[in-house]
Amino acid sequence: MLKSAPRTPRMNAHCERVSDTIRRKALDHVLMMNETHARPLLTTYQRHHNEHRPHRARNQLPPDADQQPTTMHKPENRRPLRTRILSGVINEYRYST
Repeated sequence: MLKSAPRTPRMNAHCERVSDTIRRKALDHVLMMNETHARPLLTTYQRHHNEHRPHRARNQLPPDADQQPTTMHKPENRRPLRTRILSGVINEYRYST
């Protein structure tokens, strides 16, 4: 069991929210056999969360992004492409180049 840091009464609430989000978004949909199987799944979810998923607190930017993506002109000429993450549990979309 991990102890809470001193003077951080809301730390447990933040940790519980993160772990609950990971469980609901990723782990409830995948049967994990052991830690060796769980580590790549959690690494993949972490990459998605930090590099692709927009965050409201960061003005719809992922944590690892420095600036908003460039505005696309004439999107009707491009097709959306889907990348399946975690065997299709999560989907990432982008336009073809």
